[in-house]
Amino acid sequence: MSRPPNQTKIAAAYDRWAETYDSDPNRTRELAGEVLRQMTLPIAERDLVEIGCGTGLNTEWLATQAASITALDFSEEMLRRAARRVQDPKARFIQHDVRSRWPLADDATDVIVAMLILEHVEHLQPVFAEAARVLRPNGKLFVCELHPMRQLMGGQAQFSNPKTGERELVAAFIHNVSDFVNAGLAAGFEVRRLDEWRDPGSDSNSIPRLLSLLLVNCKCPSFRTSHR
Repeated sequence: MSRPPNQTKIAAAYDRWAETYDSDPNRTRELAGEVLRQMTLPIAERDLVEIGCGTGLNTEWLATQAASITALDFSEEMLRRAARRVQDPKARFIQHDVRSRWPLADDATDVIVAMLILEHVEHLQPVFAEAARVLRPNGKLFVCELHPMRQLMGGQAQFSNPKTGERELVAAFIHNVSDFVNAGLAAGFEVRRLDEWRDPGSDSNSIPRLLSLLLVNCKCPSFRTSHR
């Protein structure tokens, strides 16, 4: 699988980060995990796909409820840790760049979870199109991302390199709220919820940390086939 240079750098950065990812203080990661667990997603005894699974912090929880879960990530080191963490026969792990066609069949899953991954994807439309292809009719897509307002204020995925001690910024792209919504609509989704999440204890005047969307795949099979 070939990757453009920028994407290779992002994957390599996550390879370096993997060693300390779970132990590094990370309010964005922690709040995203809380948000996922608060959502009433229909995951019990359903087939799930998680894109950008990282070290499996959310995969582990999802696997306890799902009938099956397929977790994708482009970082070899992150994926290795996820596979070690989640010792469950219902879970499988695939190294893959989600900007290219996913190694999954049409109508393969009931729910897709995308957590803190799309900030590293320049063009959203191909990812939403793949999600629509892989989801069954009326399947759910849950997206949770660093809020664009926080990005505009300088927020960005970053970590201390465990070998050099240097601070590294992971390349990211800023998407407006409308970019997420319109990419979903163009792929045939209906937006069911859009939420903005602030740090616990923050007032309503503070900048939101996270943006989340719950979308439903409303395309009929004939529409999906004719618009590939």
